[in-house]
Amino acid sequence: RDPSVAVIITELRSHEFLSRVRVTGAVRSPRSMPFRQGMTTLDAVLEAGGVNEFAAPNRAKLYRKVDGQTRVYDVNLGDILNKGRLETNYLLAPGDVITVPERLF
Repeated sequence: RDPSVAVIITELRSHEFLSRVRVTGAVRSPRSMPFRQGMTTLDAVLEAGGVNEFAAPNRAKLYRKVDGQTRVYDVNLGDILNKGRLETNYLLAPGDVITVPERLF
């Protein structure tokens, strides 16, 4: 009558979960957002409210899984935002994670 059941998730395969882009760290509103075709690192950071006053924007990183390995790309957000240098404004892929560290005081 009163069953006790435990569910253990061993792997997430949901397309909704796997096709999101995440922005963490020193941004105004860290978030997980749906991936959109043509989305760039700048688009994602702006959707997260932009960098906050404690950010070290030129030390941001993009983490991407490729063939089971995590690749790390430097993202110079400060140069993108302040100098218009778009070399590191990468096109995003589903599952990408962008981190913006805090600066050292």
